Amino acid sequence: MMLKIKRVPTVVSNYQKEEGGDGGGNRSGGCGRNCLRSCCIQGAKLPLYAFKVESAAVEKELSMTRMKGTPVQFLDSLLLGEWEDRMQKGLFRYDVTACETKVIPGRYGFIAQLNEGRHLKKRPTEFRVDKVLQPFDGNKFNFTKVGQEEVLFQFEASEDGEAQFFPNAPIDVDNSPGVVAINVSPIEYGHVLLIPRILECLPQRIEGESFLLALHMAVEAGNPYFRLGYNSLGAFATINHLHFQAYYLASIFPIEKAPSRKISTLGSGVRISELLDYPVRGLVFEGGNSLLNLANAVSESCICLQDNNIPFNVLISDSGKRIFLLPQCYAEKQALGEVSTELLDTQVNPAVWEISGHMVLKRKEDYEGASEDNAWRLLAEVSLSEERFEEVKALVFEAISCASTIASGSPPDKTVESADKPGTANNDADKANQRSHPAVLPGSRECVVLQ
Repeated sequence: MMLKIKRVPTVVSNYQKEEGGDGGGNRSGGCGRNCLRSCCIQGAKLPLYAFKVESAAVEKELSMTRMKGTPVQFLDSLLLGEWEDRMQKGLFRYDVTACETKVIPGRYGFIAQLNEGRHLKKRPTEFRVDKVLQPFDGNKFNFTKVGQEEVLFQFEASEDGEAQFFPNAPIDVDNSPGVVAINVSPIEYGHVLLIPRILECLPQRIEGESFLLALHMAVEAGNPYFRLGYNSLGAFATINHLHFQAYYLASIFPIEKAPSRKISTLGSGVRISELLDYPVRGLVFEGGNSLLNLANAVSESCICLQDNNIPFNVLISDSGKRIFLLPQCYAEKQALGEVSTELLDTQVNPAVWEISGHMVLKRKEDYEGASEDNAWRLLAEVSLSEERFEEVKALVFEAISCASTIASGSPPDKTVESADKPGTANNDADKANQRSHPAVLPGSRECVVLQ
């Protein structure tokens, strides 16, 4: 059985079309849209920010002691300056700065925004929600079809070890650069897309190199109000072309306020904790002897979820120092008819920003009646059950342990310990028989595949 839901896809580019198509293909002289495909990209130039990659020995210390006048502040100014330039040129579908926003009274201070501009009256499209990994389809909209005017700059590691900015750099077609582009349907000020190795047309899936690039962007921006987010397929990613989202919000996200309980510390120094007293169950990753250590721990966890067909969202917070990993099942429940009509009528698709506590509402009545109870009730439907989360958590820790063993060539790290309650480690068979969502094979009605 194939699970699908009918939903209205978010338009992220002015060149996005309902039915996709190649928009002119490779005609001589280009397609007329100044895009990023082979028909237009030869000889094209874009600004390039080349960030400095520190050695593992000094990276951690420097990330904590960035000084005024470094390129960190420059990237922050560059992104905002280029974004505002595109706003003045009228490239956005609406003025997000005019959207009403308020903090909802309550213990966590959920943030509500009325954003009627993101609701499109277009023919609903069916998306599969039971496969986290799906092959890239060049016939559908992807980011090589955006106009070059929507791209703010290229974002790549420096080749000579020093941070540099080139205002008019050629696009290295052979080495497929990462780029930062505007989202023409912004949620907040400075809303952009980070698209790693854009010309390789990678599907929406996490791997180590691309996740490290996202972490570098958070570190280089150096602004605690700038966060990056990732949505997998099945967790409300709308474009199957690898990308992260990011924007500025001058407020603490509710998820950043939530308490957590430390589970373990890896040999690399990465601390892993579990969220407590929050409507969505998840893991928190912090620390590490280097940025690479932190990126590896999170990316290996994401790869585990992908390989086991478990939809998830990621929030990169605190200038790259804290990362939230949040497996979810809302789209699965929606496809199976297990979500109440009241919640469905809000048309809120709980992706990374909503799960983090920034509720983007499309109806004025929902905005005016917003309450912490309503936000909590919606997000509780997103979360895995306690039993299911324990199963997923065990898979993640096994994957991290195996990855650590392969990388070091030594026995599994003894500090990687499951947070299961005493005695549960030996009861896998009993849990499999008792779980509400039994283990299944790929292609069946379940989103989660447990092995």
